[in-house]
Amino acid sequence: MAGQHFLFVPGPTNVPARVLRAMAVPMEDHRSPTFPQLTLEVLAGLKKVFKTQHSYPIIFPSSGTGCWEAALTNTLNQGDKVLVSRFGQFSHLWADMCVRLGFNTHILEVEWGEGAPVDRYRAALSEDKHHEIKAVLVCHNETATGVASDIKAIRQVMDELNHPALLMVDAVSSLGSLDFQMDAWGVDVCVSGSQKGLMLPAGMGVTCVSQKAIEASKTSTYPRCYFDYQDMLNNNAKGYFPYTPSIPMLYGLRESLKIIEEEGLDNILARHERLAKGVRAAVIEGWKLSLCASAPQWYSNSVSAIRVPEGVDAVKVIARAYQRYQLSLGAGLARLSGKVFRIGHLGDLNELMLMGAIAGAEMAMIDEGVKVEHGSGVAAAMKVWQS
Repeated sequence: MAGQHFLFVPGPTNVPARVLRAMAVPMEDHRSPTFPQLTLEVLAGLKKVFKTQHSYPIIFPSSGTGCWEAALTNTLNQGDKVLVSRFGQFSHLWADMCVRLGFNTHILEVEWGEGAPVDRYRAALSEDKHHEIKAVLVCHNETATGVASDIKAIRQVMDELNHPALLMVDAVSSLGSLDFQMDAWGVDVCVSGSQKGLMLPAGMGVTCVSQKAIEASKTSTYPRCYFDYQDMLNNNAKGYFPYTPSIPMLYGLRESLKIIEEEGLDNILARHERLAKGVRAAVIEGWKLSLCASAPQWYSNSVSAIRVPEGVDAVKVIARAYQRYQLSLGAGLARLSGKVFRIGHLGDLNELMLMGAIAGAEMAMIDEGVKVEHGSGVAAAMKVWQS
């Protein structure tokens, strides 16, 4: 089919042409005396994105899931108690990993469409008089439901209670798209990946660990090898890796970090907020539909999950968009399958690109019998973006 395919899943996101060109490099010796220049430049650039001066970025050849596992196995001991809230497919998967790895997992069940329940975290931590909870896990941006949570508020609760647990945050679909502050929020381990706000192909797990987390890794007896923080830090300090890194991905990351610095991280966050408001206007004001996020306090600026009307199969809307209009929309996951489709609005994109996603989704819905007025979503988004 002629023309460009439109990719609007919430990851992988569009890779800028500059990054693709930067990745087209010949292989080189990753043990050479000049290779550390690339490594150290990338790690320094990541510190700016994490907004940290005191923590240590680490790059694993994995997805964000590998960084989840690294966070748990490096800092905890088998049987340790962890506190986590479950309000979407990805927070569910992290909680499930805790159970499967043998941790004593206390799960706060939350309605899908809401975010991390600060008051319930407070209650659970208040009851933990003997500090048996060793780690508090929070998903900053739940990609499955389009819900963002208040990490700063969780840290304030921990500080008020003087609770010593580690604070671990999943920022896979928020880093570089939503405000994230490693130092100011007192985050001990942040987990992310290359294929979303960092505008790269999938395959690079990106994490950042505090000095407190590093100290915990020195006393943890949980078996690990490939994902050992200390191996990474020892080699990274000299500009090398304990494995053969993906050289094209490192050059691509260096270029994406240059793009982020040129636009300015604050400007990027403002752009994501502006674009998200246009999408939400298309959904709510134009199409007269609702978001999975149940209240404005939960709205995500990187992904929107749109509920289709009763009797409509979102799977068919997604298939129609793909087959007829060359538009990839995100599917509803787990209990949301068939009930929502998702528009990813993060990474390298602008208003006109999003117009294509809104128009394509609108046509696909109309084709599948959704009572939506032609042009209503586009018009609503346009009013926001021109105001």
